[in-house]
Amino acid sequence: MASNESKEEGKRRPLNFIEQIVEEDLKNNRNNGRVHTRFPPEPNGFLHIGHAKSICLNFGIAEDYGGKTNLRFDDTNPLKEEQKYIDSIKEDVHWLGFDWEDREYYASDYFEQLYEFAVKLIKQGNAYVCELTPEEVKNTRGTPTEPGKESPYRDRPIEENLDLFRRMREGEFEEGSCQLRAKIDMSSPNMQMRDPILYRIRHIAHPRTGDKWCIYPMYDFAHGQSDYIEGITHSLCTLEFENHRPLYDWFLDKIAEGDYRPKQIEFARLNLSFTVMSKRKLLELVNEGYVDGWDDPRMPTISGIRRRGYTPGSIREFSEKVGIAKRDNVIDVALLENSLREDLNKTAQRVMTVLDPVKVVITNYPEDQEEELDAVNNPEDENMGMRKVPFSREIYIERDDFREDPPKKFFRLAPGREVRLRYAYYITCQGVVKDEFGEITEIRCTYDPETKGGQSPDGRKVKGTLHWVSSKHALPVEVRQYDRLFMDESPDKIKEEGKDFKSNLNPDSLHIIENAMAEPFLKDAKPEDKFQFERKGYFCVDRYCKPQEKLIFNRAVTLKDTWAKIAKQQQQGKKK
Repeated sequence: MASNESKEEGKRRPLNFIEQIVEEDLKNNRNNGRVHTRFPPEPNGFLHIGHAKSICLNFGIAEDYGGKTNLRFDDTNPLKEEQKYIDSIKEDVHWLGFDWEDREYYASDYFEQLYEFAVKLIKQGNAYVCELTPEEVKNTRGTPTEPGKESPYRDRPIEENLDLFRRMREGEFEEGSCQLRAKIDMSSPNMQMRDPILYRIRHIAHPRTGDKWCIYPMYDFAHGQSDYIEGITHSLCTLEFENHRPLYDWFLDKIAEGDYRPKQIEFARLNLSFTVMSKRKLLELVNEGYVDGWDDPRMPTISGIRRRGYTPGSIREFSEKVGIAKRDNVIDVALLENSLREDLNKTAQRVMTVLDPVKVVITNYPEDQEEELDAVNNPEDENMGMRKVPFSREIYIERDDFREDPPKKFFRLAPGREVRLRYAYYITCQGVVKDEFGEITEIRCTYDPETKGGQSPDGRKVKGTLHWVSSKHALPVEVRQYDRLFMDESPDKIKEEGKDFKSNLNPDSLHIIENAMAEPFLKDAKPEDKFQFERKGYFCVDRYCKPQEKLIFNRAVTLKDTWAKIAKQQQQGKKK
């Protein structure tokens, strides 16, 4: 384990409050100087970017202090949990670059032990079987300013409670007819301490235990006791569990033996602008067909942003930038997007792809001539080398890179104007060809053969540089331009009458271009390969596309934060 001194020397930033707690515990030899964390997802949905922050925190703390991290599935509710969620969670954690080694656990692994812990509470007089209905339990809990009412079954004899709890396990009672509750304090100012439910009846098979159980522990009971069973030292939770900590500690005080105790520490969850993080709401989007599954590239799920083109490094860097806070706040999604730009700028292969092609005929270039020009793969990394780009008499450029009647400050191609073709030559527009509807079908240009490589020997300058693709060698590809799923930065706060968060969905969150043209270098691209389309943004080969049929590229992020520009323009418009 790294010493406190080496830990501090290795840090380039101040310790966050969790690291301070860990170092103080190590200093005091709490739990024999061990650091053991856990990541405890419930397998009832796909993980999202908020979970990614928690994954990075739990595994990161353990890595930094020479400890261990368990992956534990909180599978205590068989009504909502599925194997596909377990599989996706494991894939996501591994993709982010973390490994739980042989420490894959399930709360269901401990059902027998948890049952015995509950029996122990009953024998202590700290738990009882209550026959109030769930609705009656809810109605007798009181309010934050008024105490609750004690259950009429609260003072049952211990032997009677043990018998009823055994019969609950054996399946004698219907769902909702009774439950096991902790016997704490119905007047506690903390609502979590007002005789919380420990076990409820569910006559449903469990994916792992089958029909063995018909009673299942509640999360608050299973969580802390699972931590205790596994030897967890630091149980890192988001702030919504802060009020649950006294209950976490109460259970441990009644059940645990010896000096060892796990410690629950709460931190602020990740909230992103233009995003919803509720798994319930994300499930709505999936089930109601607003998105194409949990891994739709517009979704904030880890599998979704991975499919869109995000990298593990960008997510880990983003988590580091966001930091660990004690209070909830909303992080601008632009910070996440910029983390990806910074990562891909250093690692992504540059290529030229024309999204809205119009043909250019270079009239003085020999019809039967072809040549290969040198292109830089990534100016940020000279080790990525060069590639050859084919050039011929007919090429494609972007349609919006040409104007017959150019506005002021338009520096691209126009009649009589000279521009540079990236890596190729200077060309000058001599005229256009139109169809019967007045649509430009062809731009006619001449080139200067002395400007090969995009450099002029006489030193003349041009302001416009265009990307292009040789039409003879062009590779047709499909491009999916994804944008933010919501238009409002706080979709969770939509309050208009008769509307919910889905009323704020962005109708332009997906634009499909079926016949973009790419340079032939991309013909060997594989699913999840990432590229910078020069002047257009960063794109990723869709994980489900079949390259032998047609390549499909998902836009991961634009080259610049275009939304920030739009927001600034809107703000200026309001001031006027």
